Amino acid sequence: MNRILIGAALAVAAFSTAPAFAAEDIVLRGMGSFHVGGRIAEVKGKEVKMIQRQPGGPMTKLDPNGQYMVEQMYVQFFLPKNRKGKYPLLMWHGGGLTGVTFESTPDGRDGWLNFFVRKGWDVYNSDAVERGRAGFANPDVWADQPIFLTYQDPYERFRIGDGVGSWDADAAKRKPLAGTAFPVEAYENYMKQAVPRWLSTDKAIVAGYLALVDKICPCVMLLHSQGGTFGFQVAEQRPDKIKGIVAVEAATAGNVANAPKLKNVPVLQIFGDYVDQHPRWSTFKKVDMAYGDAIKAAGGTADWINLPDIGIKGNSHMLMQDKNSDQIADVIQKWLVSKGLSD
Repeated sequence: MNRILIGAALAVAAFSTAPAFAAEDIVLRGMGSFHVGGRIAEVKGKEVKMIQRQPGGPMTKLDPNGQYMVEQMYVQFFLPKNRKGKYPLLMWHGGGLTGVTFESTPDGRDGWLNFFVRKGWDVYNSDAVERGRAGFANPDVWADQPIFLTYQDPYERFRIGDGVGSWDADAAKRKPLAGTAFPVEAYENYMKQAVPRWLSTDKAIVAGYLALVDKICPCVMLLHSQGGTFGFQVAEQRPDKIKGIVAVEAATAGNVANAPKLKNVPVLQIFGDYVDQHPRWSTFKKVDMAYGDAIKAAGGTADWINLPDIGIKGNSHMLMQDKNSDQIADVIQKWLVSKGLSD
């Protein structure tokens, strides 16, 4: 079984579920978690009700008026004993997801969190504002409704299936993309990590990420999908604290007019397979490449890797959970070393 060793103490890694895929023990000098950011919101003028909190229990007063802690972010960290990364590595997930994205794969293999800890990086993995363990505000604080992913949506939209119409309730009748690297047999397990998200909380999410950067950095960012959008916005506001950015299929970058602010920050942008055949992802790719070009035009470094061009094929939007995820992580690690960010 995959284990974490902290000094003389031993803990079983909660984010690894398949002993058959276990690698060597991870030896840490520390691990833990914290919340960062947040604000106090006040609710007034709401009706006071009597409710029964437990079946068979007494009726008690529920007064929704008062102050609430909202818009905090959750962060978990793992600090290897043999540290090689010169800065902490911050992992930021995509929309409708949490830090689980990086913890393990749907078919039970180690995720990128374990991979980069083993490579000697101090890893900080977060649940963004309104996701997972960060919690979310009540409707009297956030007036709009959350949106949810249907069971079939990622299959058709994340380049797992062969586009619209590839889904079927009968798993045997689904049409995966030819040569897909996603573990389609574990799709049900993948969807168990989906969470609601809001469309009105971008400002609060960026504020939470800024609070994390101010607490932890200088650092390197590893961003995925919507996390790329937030990451570039944060980097534009804190360019002196960001020492490198790896954007994995960023769902748009930052403001291209602000790209020159990152001229001293090496940037790597990565896209997987089938992108150019998909209107959604090909659009994001063009936007991301334009942002990288603006960094280079300002004298900075912006590298681009189209994975099929280097022989890594079949990747969905969830590259870190595909069957060749370690191969992609190794490409990222070599780039980080080449930029002097790790030994």
